[in-house]
Amino acid sequence: MKRKYEQSIEIKGHLIDSMILTRIFDKIMDLKGDFNVLEFYVGKKKDELSYAKLMISGKNKKHLDQLLESIYIEGAQPTKVNEVILKSAPKDMVMPGDFYSTTNNATQIFLNNKWITVENMMMDKCIVVDLRNSKAECRKIRDIHTGDLIVTGEQGVRVLPEERPREGVDIFQFMSSTSSSERPTQQIARKIAMDIYNTKKNSGKIVVTAGPVIVHSGASDSLAKMIRMGYVDGLLTGNALAVHDIENSLFGTSLGMNVKNGTLAIRGHRNHMQAINEVFKAGSIEELVRKNILKSGIMYECIKNNVRYALCGSIRDDGPIPGVITDVIAAQNKYREILSDTKMVLMLSTMLHSIAVGNMIPARVKVVAVDISQAVVTKLLDRGTTQAIGIVSDIGAFLPMVLYQLEQMSKKMM
Repeated sequence: MKRKYEQSIEIKGHLIDSMILTRIFDKIMDLKGDFNVLEFYVGKKKDELSYAKLMISGKNKKHLDQLLESIYIEGAQPTKVNEVILKSAPKDMVMPGDFYSTTNNATQIFLNNKWITVENMMMDKCIVVDLRNSKAECRKIRDIHTGDLIVTGEQGVRVLPEERPREGVDIFQFMSSTSSSERPTQQIARKIAMDIYNTKKNSGKIVVTAGPVIVHSGASDSLAKMIRMGYVDGLLTGNALAVHDIENSLFGTSLGMNVKNGTLAIRGHRNHMQAINEVFKAGSIEELVRKNILKSGIMYECIKNNVRYALCGSIRDDGPIPGVITDVIAAQNKYREILSDTKMVLMLSTMLHSIAVGNMIPARVKVVAVDISQAVVTKLLDRGTTQAIGIVSDIGAFLPMVLYQLEQMSKKMM
């Protein structure tokens, strides 16, 4: 008699409108597996959850394990839950071979007959368990120490995917995880501004990650005013934005071009080096502001309004100026610190910093990605977040539209 390789699983939640069940079916079929629906109950009210019980079948044990692993990520779990399997780290910065790799969705482990929520969720990390205090946390591989108890395999692990809110449809549901250059940009700017406004109204934290094109395109005044108006709680960027922002503030140029009219400034090619020199002369950006040399711009507003920022260095930097973190590990830690408890991230024309930030935030954080390149926006959205929208647009044109809408909303509330 041919042996059957099958496992019963169950899934609860808003299965239909959040497309959870559809994704599970797709994954099973893509992997050439089979399934039977044993039970299916559809919630008939907005606050009622749906429930499905399926029998998953594979060709052999390895195939079945692949099927189960792919659908557990979507929130499915075995009908009979077993304790999570823990193994000790053999040495510093080394995990057991079959370690569980995390997603950016909320996750729980079944330990001592109860579900424990994993803290500090990030994607592509491992889960370390503290048995004494019955706690579990997401941890980077470089923070693993000999003897740490690491979650291994899929057993006793439950993923809780973010679900589509049942009340109303905002810009994040309307345009979830898609990007296009053919959408009505003015309307999108208004809706994004409304969500920024409402996030701050509800005391939510908003962090911006931005590239130097903000300055090159003439949008630095808009970002600076958003900071001044209190809509930005943190700025994550690199040496280049700070340098060109200071260059623009001191000389009116960016990369030697007059920002206001796009003409080439006389001897403008040296202006960014002169800006770097001014920062070194003062000792820091903060001192440049204190001495009343730097009087405007993004960095000025951050310092004047006590907005936390982190400047991460790279191999291509000129300078880099004082304050730039050249140790990439230290820079990552600073980014994570500023991103703590963030409700919304604006990714403005910087692929590298934005991808890094995307890896650090849980799926529940709202993400707005703006870039003139369709490929870049698509890459930024493909980070597993459930509330992300992409706008393919020139940031120099788009950000002033968002600022204008924020100004109108602020006036109405006065």
